[in-house]
Amino acid sequence: MTTDLARIEIADPAGVFAARQLGRGIASTLALERQDQLRVATALSEVSRSAVMAGQRAAVAFGIDDLDLILTVTLTGAPAPDGITSAGRLMDRVEVSGSQIVMAKHRPAGVRPDADAISEQLAAVFPASAMDELRRQNEDLIAALDDLRQQKEQLQLLNAELEETNAGVMALYAELSQELEQTNRGVVALYAELDEKSERLRLASESKDRFWANVSHELRTPLNSIIGLTRLLAEPDGDSQLEPERLYQVQLIRNSGSTLLALVDDLLDVAKAESGRLRIDPAYVQLPPLLGRLRALVRPMADNSKVSIAVDDQDAPETVLTDELALTGILRNLLSNGIKYTNTGEVRLAVRTAGASVEISVADTGIGIKPDQQERVFEEFYQVPGVRRGGTGLGLPYARRLAELLGGELTLTSRAGHGTTVVLRLPHGPARIGTVVIADDDARFRQVVRSMLTGIADRVIEAADGSEALAAAEAGQVDLVLADLTMPAPDGSPLLERLHPSVPVVIVTGMEVEPPRRAAGLVRKDELTRDRLEFLIRRVTLDTP
Repeated sequence: MTTDLARIEIADPAGVFAARQLGRGIASTLALERQDQLRVATALSEVSRSAVMAGQRAAVAFGIDDLDLILTVTLTGAPAPDGITSAGRLMDRVEVSGSQIVMAKHRPAGVRPDADAISEQLAAVFPASAMDELRRQNEDLIAALDDLRQQKEQLQLLNAELEETNAGVMALYAELSQELEQTNRGVVALYAELDEKSERLRLASESKDRFWANVSHELRTPLNSIIGLTRLLAEPDGDSQLEPERLYQVQLIRNSGSTLLALVDDLLDVAKAESGRLRIDPAYVQLPPLLGRLRALVRPMADNSKVSIAVDDQDAPETVLTDELALTGILRNLLSNGIKYTNTGEVRLAVRTAGASVEISVADTGIGIKPDQQERVFEEFYQVPGVRRGGTGLGLPYARRLAELLGGELTLTSRAGHGTTVVLRLPHGPARIGTVVIADDDARFRQVVRSMLTGIADRVIEAADGSEALAAAEAGQVDLVLADLTMPAPDGSPLLERLHPSVPVVIVTGMEVEPPRRAAGLVRKDELTRDRLEFLIRRVTLDTP
C-alpha cells in the first residue's frame, strides 16, 4: 500500500528546479544517504527536464510504501527516452506505462516521514530567482565533491594498508618457502638415508640367508656321519655288544645329533623360504589320501603318550590346487607341535570348505598359549617362556611363510590351559579373471598361453611387443598382464615401470632371473602349465583389491 506525501506540477524550467529541490528534501526526510538523495533529485530533474523540453507538462506524486520512496510522473505526452535512460541508472526501479513513469528508491526501514517538514519544503520549493536555485545546485555539487574527496582519502588509506599487508604476505611467503625448501631437503635426505639403510638391510638379509644355507650344508655331512656311526655302535654285531651304560651314552649322542640335524634342516628351510629359492610346484592334490598319509606319518610321535590323533575329512573337497610338499610340511609341523604340547587328550585335523577357501585346522587339548604370546610364536627362534618341549622355534615361522607362498594365511587362537587351534586357509574353487594381456614376441607361445586361459579369462588380448601391451592397457580395463622380459622395445622391465601400479604383472620368461619388485609373480616358460597359471591367477585376484 502506497502513502501519498506531496504533489507538484511542472510546466517550465522553474518547475524542474522545484521538483529537484522537493525530491531531495523528501529523500532527506526519509533518512536516505546523501548520495541517494542526489540520485533521487537528479533522476526526477532528468525526467522533468526531458518533458519540458518536449513541450509537455508533468505532474509528480511523491509516496512511500513499506520498502521504497516512490515517484510517479504523469506526462501529457509520450515520455522522452533520454530521461528514462538516465533515471534507470540512478533509481532502483523504473517502470513506464503509457505516459506514466514510476520510479522507486529503497529507503531505510522504520523511518516515518515528517508531514510538517514536507509541507514547509513544498511551500518553499519555488525559488525567488534562478540564481537561488543555481546557488543550491552549487552547494549540492560542493557537497558531492567533498564526499568524493573523503572517499578518495579512504581509498588511498585502504591502498596503503593493502600494500603493507601485501608486503607482510610476501615476507611470510618467502619465509614459508625457505622453510619448505629446507623441509624438502630434509625429506630428500631422509629418503636417501632410508634407501641406503634398506639396501644395507637387504644385503644383510641376503648375507644371513647365504650364511645359514652354507652353514647348514656344511653341518649336515658331519652330523649324518655321527648319527650313522652311533647307529652302528648301538646295533649288536655278533658277540660284540656294548655295556648298558655305554649303550645309553651312545643313544644320547645319537639323539643329540638327530636334534641338531633337525635344527639344521629347519634353518635350511627358513633360509630357502626367505631368499625366494623355495620353488612352489602347484598341482591338483587328492586331499583325503594326503590327510591319511599325514596321520600315519605322525602317529609314532604319539605312541608313547596319552594323546590320540583324529582326522575329520567328511567336509573335505576331493582336490585342492596347491603344492603338495609345502602343504605336507605345514600340516606335519602343526601336528607335531600339537602332539608335543599336549600331555593328554586329542589332536584333531579337520578340513572344510568355506566359500572360496578351504580351511584346514589342527586343534589340540594341550597347555595353550597366553594372549600376549600368541603372535610372538611366529617369530623366528621364539619359544614360550617356561615351556621346554624341545624344538628350534622355527617351525611356525616357516609354516606361515609356506602358507603365504601358497596364497593362503595361517592364524592361531589359544586359551592357556585349554589348548590351541591353528587354521590354514587356502584359496579354493575355479579361478576367474576378466581381461588378460599376453605380451610376447613369440606368436606360438602366445597361442599356447591363450589355450591355457580357456575357461579362466573372459577376454585375451595378444601383444607382440611392449608398445602394443601399453596401448591395450590404456584402451580399457586390464586385469592381468603376462609379459616376457625379452621382446621388442619396450621389453618387460620398462613395461613394468610404465604400466599403472594397479595392473598386476606376471613375468613369463625363459631366463633364470630374480623376479622384479614390481612383478606379482614369475614363472619360467618351460615350467608353465595350466595348473600353475591358474594358481598364479588365483593369487593375483586375491591380492588385487
